[in-house]
Amino acid sequence: MSRFTKSIRLAACTAVLSGVFVGVAFAQSSKGGFAGIGRAATPAEIKAWDIDVRPDFKGLPAGSGSVAKGQDVWEAKCASCHGVFGESTEVFTPIVGGTTKKDIETGRVANLSRLDFPQRTTLMKVATVSTLWDYINRAMPWNNPKTLTTEEVYAVVAYILSLGEIVPDNFVLSDKNIAEVQQRMPNRNGMTEKHGLWDIKGKPDVMNTICMKDCATELKIASSLPDSARDAHGNLKEQYRPIGPARAIDTSKPGAAPGPASAAPAATTVAAASVNPAEIAKKNNCTTCHAPATKLVGPSWAEIAKKYKGDAKAAGLLATKVKNGGAGVWGPVPMPPHPNMKDNELSAVVQWVLDGAK
Repeated sequence: MSRFTKSIRLAACTAVLSGVFVGVAFAQSSKGGFAGIGRAATPAEIKAWDIDVRPDFKGLPAGSGSVAKGQDVWEAKCASCHGVFGESTEVFTPIVGGTTKKDIETGRVANLSRLDFPQRTTLMKVATVSTLWDYINRAMPWNNPKTLTTEEVYAVVAYILSLGEIVPDNFVLSDKNIAEVQQRMPNRNGMTEKHGLWDIKGKPDVMNTICMKDCATELKIASSLPDSARDAHGNLKEQYRPIGPARAIDTSKPGAAPGPASAAPAATTVAAASVNPAEIAKKNNCTTCHAPATKLVGPSWAEIAKKYKGDAKAAGLLATKVKNGGAGVWGPVPMPPHPNMKDNELSAVVQWVLDGAK
């Protein structure tokens, strides 16, 4: 994480504000063939959009939240992905861990300099408490962002800070004392502007020499995984989540070429509605935790179909569980609720899964 220099911040803000004012002026002064197109944003619309919180706490709303309140919110809405104590690696990387009292004193996390330290947690890397507040406020919970109240955001941040022993267990975080808390962030001095990307007086890496001659025209593979070692640690393709840019080759097949994950399955004929259940599952983030034949965070589609094969009540039972969320059948990690899915979409996805998700 790196901070912008003051000049870059000023330039960016000026450019954004200029664009806003120009857009408003254009909307208000349009004439001729553009009459009636566009309008100035209302104060309520601007307020709903302008929610960022800067490191100097500009934009931070008034309010407060206790560690105790934060623990209640955390266990209800956050622990399923991050663990009760922010230590879980089951879904995302850990939030808490790797910092010491000495780090709080110096403002630099010593473990970041160790090559043998196994994990980089959020509290090890984040330098400003405003970053925690802003991100949680705009993006959490991941399945229902921007639903936390101001008090809940303060409380959750307070709980995270208490887990890192940055604040005591009886602490109440507020807009009045958050600047004091910033002075105890373990990595508050870990950011730097003294490098090529931000130091405009130096020589950034974009100042290199252009080379556009004698370029290679053919790709030559210099090394490859021998067939004897391809499956030594299991099939790599089954060990990667089927989302994001990273893909793995199928090492169970000798000489298999790397390529993208299989395309989303085509829609099956579902009596509930003429919808594409595969697209609905993708749209509602079902594929984040479930894969066709491999266990990820939750069971595979194949495992679900096998478990409920021949059960006449399975369709209704699973539709209710997807709608409301639940835990305990497939392990301790709960499935979040999907309140925005329509009944016909629920029926289509559930029946598609029970039919084998083909």
